[in-house]
Amino acid sequence: QLQASGGGLVQPGGSLRLSCAASGLDFDDHAFGWFRQAPGKEREAVSCISSRGDTSYYADFVKGRFIISRDDAKNTLYLQMDSLKPEDTAIYRCAADSALPAEMFYDYWGQGTQVTVSD
Repeated sequence: QLQASGGGLVQPGGSLRLSCAASGLDFDDHAFGWFRQAPGKEREAVSCISSRGDTSYYADFVKGRFIISRDDAKNTLYLQMDSLKPEDTAIYRCAADSALPAEMFYDYWGQGTQVTVSD
């Protein structure tokens, strides 16, 4: 089970840190990803991290602003989001079992957490 949290309302230029707590799986054996879906748009990959944490992927639209990380001791995945823009507004979901930026490779999905960037 994956439980995402940390979303909310933030002003443009602000920051949020999303968390994804995992249970029922061997956390350090799994790669993870963050995806997002804005109203009326398709779901898109935001960032992914390998099982060892030594490889990561960032979509071009978040490079330099978002950082993905993991704490295997806490079975938790994170997404630090800085310099947020209104276009980052979406429901963010964490997923397990791949470090590739394509949802077809993911078997486990958490529920979403809403991120709203607005004045």
